[in-house]
Parts: sequence; structure tokens; C-alpha cells
Amino acid sequence: MRICNACRYCEGFCAVFPAMERRMEFGEKDLLYLANLCHDCGECYYSCQYAPPHEFAVHIPQTMAEIRRQTYSEYAWPGALKGLFAHNGLALALGALIAPLLFMTYLYAVAAPGVFFGAHAVADGAFYRVMPHGAMIAVFLLLGIGVAVAFAAGLWRFWRDLGEPLATLFDGKAMQQAIVDAMTLRYLDGGGEGCAYPDEVPSTARRTFHHLTFYGFLFCFAATSVAAVYHNLLGWQAPYALLSVPVVFGTIGGIGLLIGPVGLMWLKIARDPETQDRKQSGMDTTFLAMLFLTSLTGFLLLILRESSAMGVVLAIHLGIVAGLFITMPYGKFVHAIYRSAALVLNALEKRRPVKLPVGEI
Repeated sequence: MRICNACRYCEGFCAVFPAMERRMEFGEKDLLYLANLCHDCGECYYSCQYAPPHEFAVHIPQTMAEIRRQTYSEYAWPGALKGLFAHNGLALALGALIAPLLFMTYLYAVAAPGVFFGAHAVADGAFYRVMPHGAMIAVFLLLGIGVAVAFAAGLWRFWRDLGEPLATLFDGKAMQQAIVDAMTLRYLDGGGEGCAYPDEVPSTARRTFHHLTFYGFLFCFAATSVAAVYHNLLGWQAPYALLSVPVVFGTIGGIGLLIGPVGLMWLKIARDPETQDRKQSGMDTTFLAMLFLTSLTGFLLLILRESSAMGVVLAIHLGIVAGLFITMPYGKFVHAIYRSAALVLNALEKRRPVKLPVGEI
């Protein structure tokens, strides 16, 4: 970091280097902040005159990636589950297999065989004939509360260790700037040409695929929210017509979650090994696979919802969604929590006067 502060060649690449320049010393909280502010594009590695094989061996992307991996594990809540990060790929893979099996066993047990393996018309409220609405709400409400509590606990501990009071996390202007930076992936534009990802040639591919994944997820979440309003306020039961708002939102989001994760997976495979943190590969790829499977099974359910396969496909889809929910606080998704918090701190610091250790100059 001190070498970077002396060189400053990478000053305009992203938010990390201006944040470095606001510091003369780098304690644990500074490294924690900078690592989670980094978007891991690798551009500074290709531009650095002190990167390997130079004897200084400055390797910012790799250093930041290692600290981020430690962050994910350190702030996991409850602490007894932090070990899941060490075997995240295996945990996610088991979640993708076990959760659908549990759902299938449960639905087969509670629904009459003629219902589980039968064909139902959309107008008959097909989904809830297989799994009662109350049971579906109870399962996913409990999962949602558990995930929200785990995220909130991790975020609070992370923010506290950055040395910030809780009130600054909710600073209106800083939050607004952080949301804009996150929604636009501002620091992955490489000044307009794109970042050095998957190799040293500037490209906007990662930004594009990340947007497809991110907004695909948001559209699917919006589809579920609108469906909840339909059911609980208007009394309209799923499944809904093809041109209804929930299905249109779900279709748009589902397309994003098919293309985005596949694109990101392709970029990871093609990425220069010198800039990769191989210990995160399992966590990254299995999370992308879960997103892809969530979308794929959702489309299969849409296509087969009036066939005799609906009960089985519904069980598989709900199981994969449940598996995704359960593992979100212990997988790659947590980067969104800590990076958003780092973006808030970055916006705060830009408004604060720089405090230099005058006595040491």
C-alpha cells in the first residue's frame, strides 16, 4: 500500500487508490475496508510496474481477494457456521441436491398421489393443490427472517470493526451515492473502456453479465413481491396468466439469471490464473450454478405447470430456491453486503477532511 501511495499510477482506476491516498498508515480496519471496496477487476495488476516478477511483488488483486475471503468467514453469523466458507462449494452443492429431495419427499407425503402426479388447470390454483399456501409461506418466511438476521448481524460487526458508529451507516447522502455506485457498477467501467477482465485487454463483459445477474435477481424478487400482493390483498391465486405482471417480471428476471451467471462463469474460466484467488473458485461457481438452476427450474415450471410433471418440478424448484436462501449468508452473495457498506464509507470519506499525521512529516 505504501508503494502504491508513492507511485499513484493507478489513481484513476477505481475507488481503492484514492482511498489509499487518504491514509498514511494501514491498520487492520483499513485493509478490511479497502479489500471490500475492491471490485477485483485486475486492472492495477497489469498496470503495476512493481507487480511480479518485480522483487517488490505488489499484487493488489490477490491480496484484496485473500482479505475478502477472511472477511466473509470472520463476520458470518452464527459463528458456528463460519466453517461453511472453507467448504462452500461442497455445502452449496449438497444444498442444491438435498433441499429439492426434502421438498419432494414432503410434498409427496402430504399430497395425495393423484394430486402430486396429476395435471391441474391454472385456473384451479394448481400450485397450492400440491403445497398449501400457508405451508409455502411459513417455510420461506422463516428462511427469509433467518437470512435477514444473519446479514444484519454480519453487517453490524463489519461496520463496527471499520471504526464507524452505527449512525453513519444510515447517512442519507452517503447511502444514496453508494446505491448509485452499486447499481451502475461505476468502478467496473475502467474509465469507459472497461476493466482488465478476464485478461489485460479492456472489456465491459464482466460489467454486462454482472448487470444481467443483478437485475435478473431483482426482477425475480419483484415478481414474487407482486404475486404476494395479488394473493394477500386481491385474493388472486397463482399460477398467473402469461401476460400478468408476476409472470412478465419473472420471465425478464429469469432470462437475466440464465445469461448472466453463464457469462460470469465463462469469464472466470477464461480469466488469467495470475489474478485469480483459487480458494474462492468453488464458492463463486456453485453460487452461479444455483442462480442458473433457480431460473431454469422456474422456466420449466412455467412450461409444465398444466402437465402431470408440475408437482415434481414445483418440488425441485422450491427446493433449489430454499437451498439458495439457506446458503446465501455463507456464500458469494455476502460480497454485496460488505461492498455496499464499503461504498457507503467511501462516500463518507470523500466529504471528510483528510487527516495527515503532521507530527511524522
